[in-house]
Amino acid sequence: MPQQHHLLANLIRFGRLLRAAGVPVTPQQIGNAAAALAYIDLARREDVAAVLRATLITRREHLALFEHAFHLFWQRPEEKPAGSLPGDRGEQRRRQGESRRLAGGRSGDARLEGESSRPETILTYSAVEVLRHKPFARLSESELEQIRALILAMSWDLARRRTRRTMRAAHGPYFDWRRTWRLNLRYGGEMLRLSRRRRKLKRRPLVVLCDLSGSMERYSRILLQFVYVLTNGLEDAEAFVFGTRLTRVTPFLRRRPLSTALEEVSARARDIGGGTQIGQALKTFNKEWARRTLGRGAVVLLISDGWDRGEPALVRKEMQRLQLSCYRLIWLNPLLGSPTYEPLTRGMQAALPYIDDFLPIHNLHSLEQLGRLLGLLPAAPSRLEP
Repeated sequence: MPQQHHLLANLIRFGRLLRAAGVPVTPQQIGNAAAALAYIDLARREDVAAVLRATLITRREHLALFEHAFHLFWQRPEEKPAGSLPGDRGEQRRRQGESRRLAGGRSGDARLEGESSRPETILTYSAVEVLRHKPFARLSESELEQIRALILAMSWDLARRRTRRTMRAAHGPYFDWRRTWRLNLRYGGEMLRLSRRRRKLKRRPLVVLCDLSGSMERYSRILLQFVYVLTNGLEDAEAFVFGTRLTRVTPFLRRRPLSTALEEVSARARDIGGGTQIGQALKTFNKEWARRTLGRGAVVLLISDGWDRGEPALVRKEMQRLQLSCYRLIWLNPLLGSPTYEPLTRGMQAALPYIDDFLPIHNLHSLEQLGRLLGLLPAAPSRLEP
């Protein structure tokens, strides 16, 4: 049934949002919530909240996070911000009229389905389309709340790499001679059955270096939430922020509520909102952290607008060293979203020859494009895969 499918899909996305906020939610809990919703009237918002609270929350300290996430994700049509399109309300009523039946033949107003029927949907689809392409720097406060919730609900994955270890496989390029002999002992040693192995696949590590200097102040909070989602969504991810110096923030972001994590980062990285020393920050990373974080084909995301007060020669030297140490070096620049932007700053000019992918990070659509790239990850140009 399409209504049941949409409701379950939205519950899965709501579970991702809770996990991103630090609330442990299991697939079994999502299934229990979907089954329980079949016994209530979906038009009663307080009943829906009570069911989800009872099935998804197991600890008292997570209740406040749940209430905030529920308010952001399952919004009523009349709670839409003023920037919504005029035609959205009529479209919403039309969808509500079409969604009068709950899964299993029970009647009810499937209002929640109409409000969040796609992965990015908190408002109606057309309103979200506008938000997806609107630059972060031009969002109102209400729109920023919507974008933050959408970013928290996003899931990330990196392409796999082949390791040197092998595993048992039905069809593989390598013979497992030990297991082959063992299998054929029952046949008197005759080679009647062959056992094969193949190389194991493992997700590539990810390292994020995020510029939080004064020139990036318009984007810093959104970008910190993006880094928070990446760090908690991927097991093998490391996060660093820099202005005039480099600070590792991975332990302050992992498995903590978003608000607590952001407060910790602000307290630890005291150079946030100050000057920019890209070359010096990269030098510190290459010297102290590269060996520990860039093994096994790691991908590096460097987020910066390229404004630098240091020496271009140092940026050039450390960028070259960083590119040679990682599998792929991706530079994300929020200014690149402007059609009139040209990378003319000294820091950007020094870094460009050593960047594998130069991409914008100015709106939600650019984050979605980045997600697709990370999932595919073609071979790095002019360099061998480790």
